[in-house]
Amino acid sequence: MTAAKLTLILGGANSGKSAYAEALVLQEAQRPAYVATAQAFDDEMRAKIARHQVARGPEWTTFEAPLDPAGALGKVGLADAVLIDCATLWLSNLLIAEAVDGDHEERLFAAIEDCPAPVVIVSNEVGAGLVPETAMGRRFRSLQGGFNQRAAARADRVIAVMAGLPLALKGDLP
Repeated sequence: MTAAKLTLILGGANSGKSAYAEALVLQEAQRPAYVATAQAFDDEMRAKIARHQVARGPEWTTFEAPLDPAGALGKVGLADAVLIDCATLWLSNLLIAEAVDGDHEERLFAAIEDCPAPVVIVSNEVGAGLVPETAMGRRFRSLQGGFNQRAAARADRVIAVMAGLPLALKGDLP
């Protein structure tokens, strides 16, 4: 992978950010690792997860980590690059589980620093839409927006993806 220790890929829902992130990791990684944060609570989500697994192919080592991507980073072993997909689901999982403790971000950022492989994080840009109607929705938007800002500040490279097209916000496109 390129010299970026941390790359943040931002975009809206179905913007192409995950596909772009996967392609980015595969450009130079022969042993990619995938830290999955999705949980299959219904048939639609189970089908979506299955489609993504098939599309990724067998070369990826997958770690299921809906609440603890930091712990998964400690297990990646000899991976050349790691993709965390996605921070949005991770934060919503924490919020629903009432597990937002104030240290969740620092644990993740410390694990990224300790990880021998470069890390790519996919995250949704949630601040461009309507103000959420519920208190939980507003809290989530605040958590997500804050996380994105702090991750972007730490990242070597930040890329926005819209309609499948990447735009470098920080650093250069690979």
